[in-house]
Amino acid sequence: MQSVNIIVGSQMGSAEYVAEQLAEALEQQGIQVQLHEQPVFDDIDQQDTIWLLCTSTYGAGDYPENLLPFVESINQQTDLKGLNYSVIGLGDTSYDTYNYAGRNLDELLANKGANRVAERLELNILDEALPEDTALAWLPSWIESAGLN
Repeated sequence: MQSVNIIVGSQMGSAEYVAEQLAEALEQQGIQVQLHEQPVFDDIDQQDTIWLLCTSTYGAGDYPENLLPFVESINQQTDLKGLNYSVIGLGDTSYDTYNYAGRNLDELLANKGANRVAERLELNILDEALPEDTALAWLPSWIESAGLN
């Protein structure tokens, strides 16, 4: 059975909280999960797993600080064809750089040959629903798209 590696990019804690809620929900369904709050590229399996990258956008469309070394490692890769992934981006629609980190990370992985298993989920922190509630409501369709059911 495939496992899920949840990779967190969080500056203020929102993406971290969403990732923790998703990890708990996946584990309750019997899916093996590893949560990476300080992700190191070489330490995360790429085979027989799905990367679920959950990142906020910081500043003027930037990656959170904890994700910068991880993204730099991805940039140095030439071929990620065996990697399955999905991206969840958190942002604030009052900024023109809304969800740039999630969008850029999704594009970077696709350009390196990784296989997107589901469309990117973009969470607007200004929505009435809490980001974690929206993500948890999305999770069953993601599990189906990822072939984990």
